[in-house]
Amino acid sequence: MKIETIDFFYLSIPQVRNIGDGSQDCLLVRIRAGQQVGWGECEASPLVSIANLVCPMSHSACRSPLDAVLGHRIDSPADIHAINHRVREIGLDIAQTGHTLSGIDIALWDLLGRHQGRPAHELIGYSKAYPKRPYASQLFGDKPQETLEKGKAMRQAGFTAVKFGWGPFGRDLKADRDHLAAAREGVGPDVELLIDAGTVWVDDVSEAARRIEQLEAIRAGWLEEPFVGTAVHAYGELAARNSSIPLAGGEGASHPDLARQLIDFGGIKVVQIDTGRIGGITPAKTIADYARAKSIRYVNHTFTTHLALAASIVPYAGMSEFDLCEYPVEASELATHLTIERLSRDNNGRVHLPDAPGLGLTPNLATLKKFLKNVEIRVDGKTIYSTPPI
Repeated sequence: MKIETIDFFYLSIPQVRNIGDGSQDCLLVRIRAGQQVGWGECEASPLVSIANLVCPMSHSACRSPLDAVLGHRIDSPADIHAINHRVREIGLDIAQTGHTLSGIDIALWDLLGRHQGRPAHELIGYSKAYPKRPYASQLFGDKPQETLEKGKAMRQAGFTAVKFGWGPFGRDLKADRDHLAAAREGVGPDVELLIDAGTVWVDDVSEAARRIEQLEAIRAGWLEEPFVGTAVHAYGELAARNSSIPLAGGEGASHPDLARQLIDFGGIKVVQIDTGRIGGITPAKTIADYARAKSIRYVNHTFTTHLALAASIVPYAGMSEFDLCEYPVEASELATHLTIERLSRDNNGRVHLPDAPGLGLTPNLATLKKFLKNVEIRVDGKTIYSTPPI
């Protein structure tokens, strides 16, 4: 097959709020090769990646991903690996390249899988996709009572693991203690309770360390993203000072080397990779293999759509020892209805990848039309991008 078109669609709910909810907008990617179509999603600011897609060349290492993708053949997984490498090479000096590449790479695996009639997880080398145990991923409430009620709801829904993150957490020691206690009371004594600080302390190790005793009191399963992902030194220092609460991180990595550094020098025990940020399924699989070799727990990261959820599970689908997966429970209408199919929990509370070609999910065209943002980019009076027809 020869890649003929790459289309980006900017989707957004009418009113985007200043909260840690990545499901409020979406950058959907469609790639065509002959009669075949593949779909992907970038976990990125849509307009920035659209500009990245069509940017004029600045120099040899500052070029559009289109130069590495359009017109190239895709007949095997090796072709996707080569394209991924080439996009990185020609976009080396563009900070957005990893995010933009992510949606393209995911769409290529979907495209090739659909063409060959094989699931994406089989294409990357797994003979079987193991079911994953989903953890309910949600924000802290504005007040501890709201956190308590959220926890109760997830326990009643049958989740065996629940994560609270972002919101007001990390700014006041007493308030944090109350929220953590409310979270534990809400989910009950037996549910695995996970905490996401949302990078609130940036690189302040002392401030993070003040919460360790509180986290121990509620038996937190991990402390996620106490710092920004580039503050590897801060992760390493906190890990050295704290032996009781595992550190988790890596969701912000837009290159596999950043995830490796957190594992090798940051002391994290859980690496969380978002296929919509790291460059797609291709590098995410590299980190899943690396985590297994280093005896580090690999968990997907996703907080958007079920298309992104499926893509995020593919890199470790065949690794039975990594059984946990993030499962958003507060997604927007856009994210909830982006695809016709959904990765629902089975009678045992587990999530299964579809046994279907590619990612096995089909975009809902009615949702696309409802939330589509029309965009045009012009340079010297010439239109270099306009929203393509659905």
